[in-house]
Amino acid sequence: MTLERTTLEDSIDRAAETVGSVWPLHSFVTANPLSGFEDRPFHRAVAEAEQLFGGRGYPHPSVFRQARADGRIDPDALREALDARGVSGEPETLLEEMAAAESDRESAPATDDATETVDRVLSKWLAAFLDQGQAEWAMPNRERGFYAAWRQLAPYDEAVPGCDDSSVLPESPVEAVEAVLSDHPEGRWEEIFEHHLAALPGWTGFVKQRADGDAGPWQSNYPVSLLDYLAVRLTLVDLLDAPVEPDDGAGLGETGHRGATDEPDEVPLAEVWLSAWERSYRSRLLDGIDRSVTEPSTGDGERPAAQLVFCIDTRSEVVRRHIEAAGPYETHGYAGFFGVPMRYEGYGSDVEIDACPPIVDPEHRVAERPEHDHEAATHDRWSGVATAARKHIKSLKTNAAAAFTFVEGGGSAYGAALVARTLLPSAVADLSDAVDARVPSPAEFCAPALDRRGDPDGDALPQGMTLAEKVSYAETAFDLMGWEEFARLVVFAGHTSETTNNPFGSSLDCGACAGNPGGPNARVLAAICNDDDVRAELRERGFDIPEDTVFLAGEHNTTTDEITLFDGRVPESHRADLERLRADLDEARAGAAAERAESLPGSDPADGVRETERRTTDWAETRPEWGLAGNASFVVGPRELTEGEDLDGRAFLHSYDWSTDSEGDALEAIVTGPLVVTQWINSQYYFATVDNAVYGSGSKVTQNPRGNVGVVQGNGGDLMTGLPLQSLYADSDRPHHQPLRLTAVIHAPVERVTDILARHEAVATLFDEGWISLTVVDPEQDNAAVHYQGDLEWERAEAATPLVH
Repeated sequence: MTLERTTLEDSIDRAAETVGSVWPLHSFVTANPLSGFEDRPFHRAVAEAEQLFGGRGYPHPSVFRQARADGRIDPDALREALDARGVSGEPETLLEEMAAAESDRESAPATDDATETVDRVLSKWLAAFLDQGQAEWAMPNRERGFYAAWRQLAPYDEAVPGCDDSSVLPESPVEAVEAVLSDHPEGRWEEIFEHHLAALPGWTGFVKQRADGDAGPWQSNYPVSLLDYLAVRLTLVDLLDAPVEPDDGAGLGETGHRGATDEPDEVPLAEVWLSAWERSYRSRLLDGIDRSVTEPSTGDGERPAAQLVFCIDTRSEVVRRHIEAAGPYETHGYAGFFGVPMRYEGYGSDVEIDACPPIVDPEHRVAERPEHDHEAATHDRWSGVATAARKHIKSLKTNAAAAFTFVEGGGSAYGAALVARTLLPSAVADLSDAVDARVPSPAEFCAPALDRRGDPDGDALPQGMTLAEKVSYAETAFDLMGWEEFARLVVFAGHTSETTNNPFGSSLDCGACAGNPGGPNARVLAAICNDDDVRAELRERGFDIPEDTVFLAGEHNTTTDEITLFDGRVPESHRADLERLRADLDEARAGAAAERAESLPGSDPADGVRETERRTTDWAETRPEWGLAGNASFVVGPRELTEGEDLDGRAFLHSYDWSTDSEGDALEAIVTGPLVVTQWINSQYYFATVDNAVYGSGSKVTQNPRGNVGVVQGNGGDLMTGLPLQSLYADSDRPHHQPLRLTAVIHAPVERVTDILARHEAVATLFDEGWISLTVVDPEQDNAAVHYQGDLEWERAEAATPLVH
């Protein structure tokens, strides 16, 4: 029996749907590890995922107990939720019963020895093949593909028995799969594929992501596919005499849920507690919304001193509050790639990056081009020296012959530097700032090359943009935010982070930019909006941008709350405005940094700026910042809804004015784009908190990087898929992140939201199946809050009266 390769690959692709994609660490993308289960109810999804991956789907009973003790779970909300499910008994008794069930779950049988050996051997070969420049000696024959390269080298691996010569192994991956599965019914192959793909979900997810679409030069030069992966794995299974087929539920309950007693369609008690916690949070969030706001105010006739547009990132909520308190400023929220789907090449960079969300395909190539030769020469000189020094030190440390000479000649100086970095991180931060001040940033002497150059060949992305495309990006931004007036200074502020010795550093950068800094996107949109031809066309479309409005870009360092302004094109006429803004941003930074420092273990909030700067250079610091820990809600509407409210850095805030969006197009773009991405982020944080060993990446202390693509725990094994323990927990037992599913609040007519959900079934499914809860504050009904009930039905928050849709 010989299957067509395409038929086999189609079957494998279907089997891989339950395994989420995993991005490399240098562009870490937060995503729902259970994305393949989003088409089914949440409780069923976590039960099936537990059977497949072995991971917990709900917070431990001790987490619920602590949330109740802290007052985060309202007693009335809990009692109402329990009564609705017909559950009697005292809350503490119920928690004890849940804890007993957890003990049963944790006593589930372990994996057999042969399968563990397969996992260990396969992980070793995957790490060697998928290496992206970390290894001093690269695996040979990688250009031939994973299976072919492994087949040639397998005879030299003592851990692979019965394989003294590569000729005993099938020549192609298709033949390898068929050789192992020939004695198994073809109707079960897809189930077998799913079982083996889920055995190492980290490596599988990375292969899946790399093989899917345009994954860049690594995939082009060293191709790998899920078929290759399964060919190697199944061959090892055969050689090591491990089970081929999954053990049909051994050690599992009737539902396939370890320790579960619930029927397949019965919502477990843990979800009742979770829902009560989420309702309690939603109630407090809605209490803080100003119900008198039906649309953005037109102000008192005076223009704001500046308008600043930040990413919708939850960390922006903190600094926005402090900026608004520092002076007459407006702040707005917009997805951090600023609506420009581009592949970006920074000045002096050897690689391009996709600076847009994973659900968006890049449409342009944009490169930085120097405009000032003197500053470029200074930058190149210092960068060249630093690069050469790093390469030289690395070669000395890794070269066996030179290592002893290096210790003899430079060991004392190198050791002194290590001591300073370890014991005096604040001094190192000062030195780093001094060096940065001497070396010009590319943002100071470069500009993005935006004008279209030539026509692309084949499927290549075009260089730059047409005038029509530039106008479209500016118009879309103003439409989504509902802008009708403009200040003298308008700042698009992307965001980045700053840490040392942190494999997960990119997870702290902009998720909307695929785990990269957002400054380049901000600079592109600012350049577009400053273009005279673009502004003339925008005026024709109803956007009356005053002649004295200047757009500039900035970048918010989320670790220190410093906001850098890229102001090279601000005219002298606006210098006073700019200096006033700088001073107020410094004031806002001090307040925001102090607020952040209060929540970081071991911090001194008395000097938040100094403390956050220390954390950027302390290579022993496992918590440089909290990232998006705490995220719980997504609020879509004018800033006036929440202005002045302390949302504790837990809300994604997207600006939107329903009154300027008569057709609902802008809201549709938000619901089908940023809302989906925030659900990915929220789910990543949720699952990595409730079961860090399976859906996270464990403690940073015991992590080891692999191939510049990810980390493993200890000296090998599966590639870890999520956030480390220190990004989520204040200590080993107490989570800092409150594991709640996303609460969405939209300020718009309920009919408009209903129409959007009716047209987008995949998005509606996220609400229908309990992955996100949705509340609409309807300005056409006196800002009444109505909760989504599923199947396009709504219920008023104040009374259980269904609304007609």
